[in-house]
Amino acid sequence: MKKIGKVLFAVVVAAVMVACCKKENDKFTYNVDKFYDLEILRYQVQGYDELPLQQKMLLYYLSEAALYGRDIVYDQNCRYNLRIRRALENVYLNYADKQDEQFVLLEKYLKRVWFSNGIHHHYSEDKFLPEFTRDWFEAALAATHTDLSQEVIEVMFNPAIYSKRMCQTDGKDLVAESAGNYYGEGVTQAEAEQWYQEHKDDSAEPLWIGLNSQLVKEDGQIVERVYKVDGLYSAALEKVVENLQKALEYAETPEQRLAIEKMIEFNKTGDLAAFNAYCIAWVKDLNSRVDYVNGFTETYSDPLGITGTWESLVNFKDLEATKRTELISSSAQWFEDNSTTDPKYKKEEVKGVSAKVITAAMLGGDCYPATPIGINLPNANWIRKEYGSKSVTIDNLSHAYSEAAKGNGFNEEFMIDDQIRSLYEKYGVLCSDLHTDLHECVGHGSGKLMPGVTKDNLKEHGSTIEETRADLLGLYYLADKKLVELGLMPNEDAYKAGYYQQMMNGLMTQLVRIEPGKDVEEAHMRNRQLIAQWVLQHAENKEVEIVERDGKHYLAINDYEGLRRLYGELLREIQRITSEGDYAAAKEMVEKYAVKVDPVLHREILERYAKLNLAPYKGFVNPVYTVVCDKDGNPTDVKISYSEGYIDQHLRYSRCYSPLPDIN
Repeated sequence: MKKIGKVLFAVVVAAVMVACCKKENDKFTYNVDKFYDLEILRYQVQGYDELPLQQKMLLYYLSEAALYGRDIVYDQNCRYNLRIRRALENVYLNYADKQDEQFVLLEKYLKRVWFSNGIHHHYSEDKFLPEFTRDWFEAALAATHTDLSQEVIEVMFNPAIYSKRMCQTDGKDLVAESAGNYYGEGVTQAEAEQWYQEHKDDSAEPLWIGLNSQLVKEDGQIVERVYKVDGLYSAALEKVVENLQKALEYAETPEQRLAIEKMIEFNKTGDLAAFNAYCIAWVKDLNSRVDYVNGFTETYSDPLGITGTWESLVNFKDLEATKRTELISSSAQWFEDNSTTDPKYKKEEVKGVSAKVITAAMLGGDCYPATPIGINLPNANWIRKEYGSKSVTIDNLSHAYSEAAKGNGFNEEFMIDDQIRSLYEKYGVLCSDLHTDLHECVGHGSGKLMPGVTKDNLKEHGSTIEETRADLLGLYYLADKKLVELGLMPNEDAYKAGYYQQMMNGLMTQLVRIEPGKDVEEAHMRNRQLIAQWVLQHAENKEVEIVERDGKHYLAINDYEGLRRLYGELLREIQRITSEGDYAAAKEMVEKYAVKVDPVLHREILERYAKLNLAPYKGFVNPVYTVVCDKDGNPTDVKISYSEGYIDQHLRYSRCYSPLPDIN
């Protein structure tokens, strides 16, 4: 699954989502809460009321399955997270003096833990420390009869322990130095890599070894603990399976029924062959309106890029908006044939790139509260090659972002002049949507690997290079006349809004998410900086440059066609690196362009941004679904409500959807 949003949605959009927007007709409020560098929004499920009962019931049970995976991602992020969250919640509910300054700081810390699914920042992956004192906390634990060991308290308060959720520092042991719970205590990077190499499946239809397991040491030997019923995370997966089985009754098509059955089998047995069968059935299900992602999917949080984090996204197709992505996917072969990549790395036949615009109905696991706005699945290259892939853009989340983004001064502060601001106001959202579509439909589905090359060749840099590749495809074609011919772009100049957005974000404005003195760590941020810095440093004719005006620095694009040529040149090299599995070149590319930050420019951007009083990161609360039954207990409707607040939602989730023990 290739994510955008946590991902691709540029800070020029993401950072400006702050205004409290209301729809005059129904008083819908997008803004919910704001704390630290985080803001909570609400999304509308447009079109839900018009769905038939069968689809509403299917959405309901898929949503229940989504919520029962919540504990899993907490535990995957750090083995101490569940104990810490539960202790904080118990103190929050039972501490007597809610006006105590220390208690107020605990509330803020708890809200941050909920947002990040643990004690590490969801994006920077640095551990954030409590602002309340340790002495007060220990007294509060005693006053509320909350058990928490000194070992766990030390993890919370000691900055040197588990300081990074995922280490990406060259020269360090990426496994041993990461707080993530994908590997047991004492397992080293070398031992894990050796185990994966020894168990590698080189067949024509390979199993994704390690996707659903934790490597631990027993009697000095590496062994695998598989995520499955009666295995690791059994109590949560039992509830996921229970609700997937209920969803089967409301499946819309035979293909959808088969996909759900195979996901149930995978969760019950841990059998990776069942997961492959699920992926194939899921890709073939093109006629269902309701769809979902559920399970161990994305591998960004594993420092070795092998094991999937639990996540879920329940949705249904936006029939009108999907016409846009269908136009793109129907031209997938044209995009493949006309890219700048070497012909030997292109697919001779692009298969099954289906695309649609969806309405999110429920977010779960690693998709909640912060979430992607675009998805491309499955990840296995052989399935994509033989059976195709599904690409989606999540329209109602993008709509919530853009509605909340209006009029807060971000564009005025960072865009170079009124002409650029006017262009962005006209075409910025369109360019973002189309870039997402192209990234998913064309980017991730393009190109091929040379014989003997696998997704693992690029190791820790694989995610950054893959997102760079997909972004570049999207950027290159955003300016193509083909989009005007397809009726997707209104004219041949509109793309410039997207080009300015990408370059400004990659060079400057995404730095608001980085603390002073820190490197760029997250894969998608590295991708954006890699592209922008490579272009800037190769712009020999000043196609793009950073200029100073009145003591402030701005992006200037002097030659948009030249910028597109540079995107094409970089795309050619990134595809070569991917196709050949050239780890040395990937490492050099990432380290040279994607990691380091200019401290002087960084300080300036942070100072300018701080004056706007904005939060650079956004997340959501989910709607609440309630089944309505007649006097005989038969469902007659599923009502939707948007009234639940951020704190109430997380407390309810912890009360109703938390079956795992503290230690797993």
